[in-house]
Amino acid sequence: MIPQATKDSVEVDYLIGALVLASVAILALVYGLILLYMFRYHAGSKAERGRPSRKSWRFEIAWTAATMAAFFGLFLWGADLYVRLFQAPANALQIYVVGKQWIWKVEHPGGQKEINALHLPIGRPIQLVMTSQDVIHDFSVPAFRIKRDVLPGRYETIWFEAQRPGSYHLFCTQLCGAGHATMTGEVVAMSAPDFEKWLSQGPAPTGARESMAAEGQVLFMRLGCSGCHGAKGEGSGGAVKAPALVGLYGSQVKLSTGAVVKSDDRYLRDSILQPDKEIVAGYEPIMPSFSGQVDEEQLMRLIAYLKSLKAKEKP
Repeated sequence: MIPQATKDSVEVDYLIGALVLASVAILALVYGLILLYMFRYHAGSKAERGRPSRKSWRFEIAWTAATMAAFFGLFLWGADLYVRLFQAPANALQIYVVGKQWIWKVEHPGGQKEINALHLPIGRPIQLVMTSQDVIHDFSVPAFRIKRDVLPGRYETIWFEAQRPGSYHLFCTQLCGAGHATMTGEVVAMSAPDFEKWLSQGPAPTGARESMAAEGQVLFMRLGCSGCHGAKGEGSGGAVKAPALVGLYGSQVKLSTGAVVKSDDRYLRDSILQPDKEIVAGYEPIMPSFSGQVDEEQLMRLIAYLKSLKAKEKP
């Protein structure tokens, strides 16, 4: 029996059990009637055949309506669970995951890095922001009942809340190449104090590690982004007019087409790699593309830095 290590895993099991029971009941009824009639009216049987029973439209409508109601109820249950599983709470801890042939690279907001391992606290919502560096992978933790395709060129997210401490298997469930079978790992769920202790004693020596946002800021300066957007993302006052980045993440951005989009991870990624795709209203499309100049991990650090540029609250 696969352990149920998250709160939602219990409900997922109940839903699958209900689908299996409903399907088995329908199959048993249909094939049971087929077998019954096979034995009752086989060649040479003395069963009465001269007076066929009369059809009842009430029975047929009742049977059809009951079946439809049962499966429609299961559909609503599954749809509701699906939506809840992909809407992370606002206080979820974001952890970044990059899949590549044939390892999982994990980076925590504080800069702690892992290979084929993921440490996390129990009792706290965790949101994974995932992408692939090469081909399609699939992040799957059976004990958490989660499974999500990880695609190159875009971000995928999934969230969960571990309830039980322990070590659980991590798999790639998408055939991704000759070494696919070796793309496994371990998810370690820990109590909050143990997790904080692990963070402080992580893979890098204390003091030598920088947060993702800090590393992203260094990259922001090295790539020359500050020349147009300002050293602290405050916007340019020079000859090149570029939008301010402070408070950008999570805001609504009006485009030159008149459309309005939310500034999320997807929008920031596309703005860095495909700056001509969604041009901000009032600005010229002069920003060069950084495609090929930064890899997936560097992109995540840049976005972590942009997320950290929060607008100051008014007194």
